[in-house]
Amino acid sequence: MAYSEGTPPPRHAQTGSSLCPAVSLFLVLFTCNVRYAACGASNIVLILSDDQDVELGGMTPMKKTKLLIGDAGATFSNAYTATALGCPSRSSILTGNYPHNHAVRNDSLAGNCSSPLWQKGPEALALPVYLSKRKYRTFFAGKYLEQYGTKEAGEFAHVPPGWDLWHALVGDTKYYNYSLSVNGKEEKHGDSYEKDYFTDLILNRSLEFLDKRSPGQPFFMMLSPPAAHAPWTAAPQYQKAFSDVKAPRDGSFNKPGKDKHWLLRQPANPMASSSMDFLDDAYRKRWQTLLSVDDMVEKLVKKLEDSKELNNTYIFYASDNGFHAGQFSLPIDKRQLYEFDIRVPLMVRGPGIAPKQIVKAPVLNIDLAPTILDISGSDLPIMDGQSFLSQMAPSLRSGPSRSCFLVEHTGEGSPVPDPACPKLGRGLSHCLPNCVCEDSYNNTYACVRTLVGINLQYCEFSDYESFVEVYNLTSDLSQLENIVKKVDPALLQAMNQHLIKLQSCAGSSCHDNGVNGLCQTTTK
Repeated sequence: MAYSEGTPPPRHAQTGSSLCPAVSLFLVLFTCNVRYAACGASNIVLILSDDQDVELGGMTPMKKTKLLIGDAGATFSNAYTATALGCPSRSSILTGNYPHNHAVRNDSLAGNCSSPLWQKGPEALALPVYLSKRKYRTFFAGKYLEQYGTKEAGEFAHVPPGWDLWHALVGDTKYYNYSLSVNGKEEKHGDSYEKDYFTDLILNRSLEFLDKRSPGQPFFMMLSPPAAHAPWTAAPQYQKAFSDVKAPRDGSFNKPGKDKHWLLRQPANPMASSSMDFLDDAYRKRWQTLLSVDDMVEKLVKKLEDSKELNNTYIFYASDNGFHAGQFSLPIDKRQLYEFDIRVPLMVRGPGIAPKQIVKAPVLNIDLAPTILDISGSDLPIMDGQSFLSQMAPSLRSGPSRSCFLVEHTGEGSPVPDPACPKLGRGLSHCLPNCVCEDSYNNTYACVRTLVGINLQYCEFSDYESFVEVYNLTSDLSQLENIVKKVDPALLQAMNQHLIKLQSCAGSSCHDNGVNGLCQTTTK
């Protein structure tokens, strides 16, 4: 039964540095391991881009970043987000937990994005709190959470615990004419490129931090530039770049959503020419905005090199979620279960990480916090994620890799029809030109994604159709064919049981690693 009404459908079954002891050389080497370069904790930098895909060429503009981080360290070819939406994903990065445990459902305050409940709960136990206990000097600059700084979220006076220096955007993405919370005080910015362009401001504040910091104290920097998020305002020098580029026309581009969930069956196919022009323009502008992020990486690495800190610094480059541009006739957005929305870029360089590695082990955004804490020398708190330090530096740490993981999304809709698209009815949201809507209440799903033994995705929808999608990504990289009616029912039952376990997991129970046969499904 198709569903577009305003009442949400029922949920499916919850289907300090340590000083070296003055003892033998052996004990010195044993104590000063990967986490303590010259008996001082390593510095850590996390650069988090916004809406940057990897499937559709989103890393193409990042030549300097690929050279200075990827080629200098490890590039992860199977990095994923646990949810393809900004605020829930960023909350997962900060807490190391799946959305079903940190309870951030979408980008709205009602969806728990930077809400008082979030601030009293998960935020109080987030990554910077633990790093602060390890005597790290912590610095944040950029976009935090989409509702941060709004009146209901405490306005700009709220500074999350654990941050020593705080330069956070109030509200959602802007490149000009925005307000910052600077250590709890409002700072307004206008439209001067030299003074206000947000990506450059983040870089400049980070360089100032490095100039003024205490040399003997380790630091953690989180830089969160706005690119490649709308409104896609490029720096003046890059506004004519990629003038001939269009969104790639291969794979699932402009294909009908045949045998897919309700929302994917709604867009007209083929797309209107106006939709094609719209998404091509967005695609070019996204790339243009990323050129400033590429410059940021280059200048930051140069600064660390000049200050002789580069060899003692781990640099992570990642994105909160992927993006689509015309796939299955959806013009531009994220929120979908397919590879183009859930696969993300991830590169890391640092002490003990050999250069030019391609790491195939699957990792998630919930793994960033435990990995950073592992590097810092912290006793790892209970988190859904797990450190992947052993995957990129096996000579320094041993540990298993996961065999499967959960992807989940809570669909968002409006209780009243979109005034521009009244014929669509209630229950949809984020409607674009030609009345193509990118989300709905019944776009609520949970998936098991496996890469070990079988390259498979199994998804269940919380809708009145009890819809299921299954894809064999070995033979169908573009996820064109839903094979739910073709696979062995025993496999479907097994994946359903895996999904139920993952949807209720917390802490170590999320670290399947093949334990008890979880997700160790193999083809015959």
